Amino acid sequence: MAASMASQAAVRGLRTTATKHVLLDKLKCSWLTPRRWLNLQEYQSKKLMQDSGVAVQRFYVADTASEAQEAAKRLNAKEIVLKAQILAGGRGKGVFDSGLKGGVHLTKDPAVVGELAKKMLGFNLITKQTPKDGVKVKTVMVAEALDISRETYFAILMDRACNGPVMVGSPQGGMDIEEVAATTPELIFKEVIDIYKGMQDDQALRMAANLGFKGPLQRQAADQIKRLYDLFLKVDATQVEVNPLGETPEGQVVCFDAKINFDDNAEFRQKDVFAMDDMTESDATEMEAAKWDLKYIGMDGNIACFVNGAGLAMATCDIIDLHGGKPANFLDLGGGVKERQVYEAFKLLTADPKVEAILVNIFGGIVNCAIIANGITKACRELELKVPLVVRLEGTNVHEAKRILTESGLPITAADNLDDAAKKAVAAIRK
Repeated sequence: MAASMASQAAVRGLRTTATKHVLLDKLKCSWLTPRRWLNLQEYQSKKLMQDSGVAVQRFYVADTASEAQEAAKRLNAKEIVLKAQILAGGRGKGVFDSGLKGGVHLTKDPAVVGELAKKMLGFNLITKQTPKDGVKVKTVMVAEALDISRETYFAILMDRACNGPVMVGSPQGGMDIEEVAATTPELIFKEVIDIYKGMQDDQALRMAANLGFKGPLQRQAADQIKRLYDLFLKVDATQVEVNPLGETPEGQVVCFDAKINFDDNAEFRQKDVFAMDDMTESDATEMEAAKWDLKYIGMDGNIACFVNGAGLAMATCDIIDLHGGKPANFLDLGGGVKERQVYEAFKLLTADPKVEAILVNIFGGIVNCAIIANGITKACRELELKVPLVVRLEGTNVHEAKRILTESGLPITAADNLDDAAKKAVAAIRK
């Protein structure tokens, strides 16, 4: 059965906060989901690559139009590319509230770079991935524009199924790699790396050959692949994805665009990298939720969902939708939840003015239902809850949890199962 619009929206939200490993089942790789995602701007990722000897376009970063123009002059390039720096994708087809169309522009005139930067910096860029009002551009990247004669795809990622790093590449780069894997799986090449031995020369050369590099370029590509692996280890990455890894008419192998995802559990030894974290574009509620190890995604409905487990949360969104309601959020408590987290979760939910009812759906395996019940009663009293509350609890210590809720004397509506809970939540907002 196809997922409902509600769960699809939740999944889209999760994808913005999770590593988008582009490999399909055909590649026999699995997902690795760190705790929270570090967000780096394009120029920051390029700087990390540059520092590791990876070939990237020459570039400068500017915060003002005059700096951008001076940077363009210093590049002394045949052609210059100016890129607005925001975390959202789709910049090239975006629109600024200044009236300028496109967050990526090519020109041969440094003066034009300055004029374009004036219409970018300080203005909001609206793309398909930004909020409706867009994101304010505070920085632009001024880079040398290079011609690309051929594009390939290359990535290194941590794969649980292989107990270590895996290289994945395709001679079909510069496009959606999922589409390549689905339509021409024979053009996807995979190479498992022994985490103890590291990447071997023959592996790098074999991948370069599979990517279609020939002659001297094959050795050059292999060298870039090895440098990318060194970067992967150096920064505790979970994924380094280069698309495209391109070949220029002058015979250079260059990493034109890259995404780097990091293992947040390595923050203690990657302080310089994590100090670059750009959270200015993050949703304030999601950031507050992350402080308490809660996964929160705002939606546009009026029934707040308070659930443990991502799958159960999406199912809850679906059933609310099925009964004619609209979920206001996706909130996953996770497994090791404490009373304080329950309280903080309620604070987040009740702070949303759209919320007209709250549905709690807990299936206690690792979670102790009594902890949830104590957290709920504390939150209801201290926050003076004004909206209807429907609670469905099942699993570990559920009888004690139900006793706590019953004896609290609070106006809590109990539900026997998820379907019953969704019906009661929808009915509550229609009264």
